[in-house]
Amino acid sequence: MILKTLDDLLGEGVSGRRVLVRADLNVPFDKNAPQGANAVISDDGRARAVLPTLIALRDAGARVIVMSHLGRPKGAPDPKYTLAPVATRLGELLGSPVVFAADTVGEDARAKAGALEDGQVLLLENLRFNEGETAKDDATRAAFAGELAAAADFYVDDAFGAVHRKHASVYDVPALLPHYAGGLVLREVDVLKKVTENPQQPYVVVLGGSKVSDKLAVIKALLPKVDKLLVGGGMCFTFLKAQGHEVGKSLLEDDMVGTCRDLLSEAQGRIVLPVDVVAATEFSADADSVTVPASEIPADRLGLDIGPQSVALFAEAIGPARTVFWNGPMGVFELAPFAAGTRGVAEAITKIDGFSVVGGGDSAAAVRTLGLDESAFGHISTGGGASLEYLEGKTLPGIEALEK
Repeated sequence: MILKTLDDLLGEGVSGRRVLVRADLNVPFDKNAPQGANAVISDDGRARAVLPTLIALRDAGARVIVMSHLGRPKGAPDPKYTLAPVATRLGELLGSPVVFAADTVGEDARAKAGALEDGQVLLLENLRFNEGETAKDDATRAAFAGELAAAADFYVDDAFGAVHRKHASVYDVPALLPHYAGGLVLREVDVLKKVTENPQQPYVVVLGGSKVSDKLAVIKALLPKVDKLLVGGGMCFTFLKAQGHEVGKSLLEDDMVGTCRDLLSEAQGRIVLPVDVVAATEFSADADSVTVPASEIPADRLGLDIGPQSVALFAEAIGPARTVFWNGPMGVFELAPFAAGTRGVAEAITKIDGFSVVGGGDSAAAVRTLGLDESAFGHISTGGGASLEYLEGKTLPGIEALEK
């Protein structure tokens, strides 16, 4: 049980005090625009999600120091992964400039943290530019955490998308400062409890994405609880292979075919697979594509989306649901010819008479990219990996740290 929340901290008073906020500002950028300091954010959903916490602290007179990771740099500065464009966007969203430090615990960060005035917000450079953030060695990680904690009086974790990582800013810093859970983290945990501990039936889970191996643990955890498990995306082809179908050049995990066969047997009809797919000659928006039965994918083509009959089949299964959890797109929604499957299934989810959860990651990106009404979903998570690990029943290091 989380011991203290942002409301508790605000009640204690933060005016003039430095508050270190772990946010998840790992936003995607437009791949067709310049990268680095001039990068263009393609989806600012994660930045928007932390705004209530930042605004509450700012308006209470706190001196707010925000920290986040971005991408996967190798423990050293890499201009490609700078948070500078995020600082600019965060300032626009807050309606006041955000100070940006060119390092995390170096001279610039210390000087700018020391110069903060009441109600000002500072964003540190990418945490993963320091090897101590992700170090497996406890001492290395703790040393970096000590430098981060030295800049502040309190710590708030509002980065649900990172709570499944045993990283310095998530796991070690809260041991060094009075620590509190932000509203986003609390809301995410409450929602996931709702779909794991006592979901209203019928309960339908929709899974997509690339690999069965990435979702195997969550499939095993959810299968006893769900009425239907709908499988699309690249992972469906390994299931189709397990049924004895040829899948052409589609994404396939040969070493998982036996596992999928066992899951299909165990599910006794509760796993629903596509009945038709959009098969293309290559992975390209300009490729020649045709819709074919899922059992008849040509040898020289690869499936890049579920077909219209599959959308109808999935929508029929989703319709009566009182609870839906969706994680993973049905196809390569970023390419227009292969977006219809994801759009159709998402639209079916918005129509249920019940509670729906979009499990973060690519699913959340798809909702915004396809221009769907975000308010039509019960909850859109900011943490794909964290959501899945919570549903698997794993202990999340960031939540564990807040409970101590």
